[in-house]
Amino acid sequence: MGKYTAIHLHSIFKQMNDNEVTYLIFGIVLVLAMVLDLSFLTKSNSIITMRKAFYQSIFWIAISFAFCGFVWYELGSITGMKFLTAYLMEKSLSVDNIFVFILIFTFFKVKETDAARALFVGIVLAIVFRVIFIWLGIELIERFHWLLYVFGGFLLYTGFKLLFKKDEDEFDPSKSLVYQWSSKLFRISHAEPNGRYFIKTKGKIYFTTLAIVVLMLAAIDIVFALDSIPTVVSLVRDKANVPFTANEKLVIYSSNIFAVLGLRSLFFLLRGAVNKFDFLQQGIAVVLIFIGVKMLIEYFNIHLSIYLSLIVIVFCLGSSIIYSIYAKRKGVPADYDDGSM
Repeated sequence: MGKYTAIHLHSIFKQMNDNEVTYLIFGIVLVLAMVLDLSFLTKSNSIITMRKAFYQSIFWIAISFAFCGFVWYELGSITGMKFLTAYLMEKSLSVDNIFVFILIFTFFKVKETDAARALFVGIVLAIVFRVIFIWLGIELIERFHWLLYVFGGFLLYTGFKLLFKKDEDEFDPSKSLVYQWSSKLFRISHAEPNGRYFIKTKGKIYFTTLAIVVLMLAAIDIVFALDSIPTVVSLVRDKANVPFTANEKLVIYSSNIFAVLGLRSLFFLLRGAVNKFDFLQQGIAVVLIFIGVKMLIEYFNIHLSIYLSLIVIVFCLGSSIIYSIYAKRKGVPADYDDGSM
């Protein structure tokens, strides 16, 4: 029976093209990794320490790089390089998400035992919305090519805005449209949620603050997707005025989803170091400006290689992190932490 099954599976793989095989492997890895993460790496009502978050982050990064190696082997070095560049860009943008997530969890006073599950649900919703937005974005760009230049201008605006962002412009959860609309549309209980998203009081169903947190996490990721999806499209696409290839679509979907999957462990890892990367935003801003320019100059049939994009991303992000650490060592913050786990 086992031999027959193996032969049958082998014949199925033989009939599939390289992209179908890669999509299949991607789906299998995605499901297994999420089941492993939810079932074993994060137990119910457990507290994720910085040490545990570090190992979980290594786990997700290792899975992503292993898939990158598979793509490199199965679809070629150029596609593998595109995945690596897109993944690094998406991962760096996800750090910006984390800082906003921290503000939301602090504002709603989410308990340690509730944080991991809330983040898991928020990330699942984020993945669903990312898939929808990527599909919609690809369809729109293929039908209306000029939208690429609109996205390029938007990335330029976002990059300059982020570059000169002031402390007083920090995200305020109480002023969020999601929070304000939720307060008007739903009955919200401010009682201790204890892991619950809904509670029943006097015969009425109330949303808990934990449910509002999950909604806000998904909404914030949608906002960030407006930057990240055009960015990864620009990095992956070879020719601006032709339909997306199967390889390009695969890289766009997989790099986005792998970057989102590691958000939860990254949250617990960076939560204690939120003030240690003061200049990372500036590094991200410069990269967004570069990609915005890259999209706009395609109008003049000027195409920058994926290798140049990778060098710019690594240099800008790496130098901003190194300078942030150097500035801390010079005594900028009063609450210096040696980072021990």
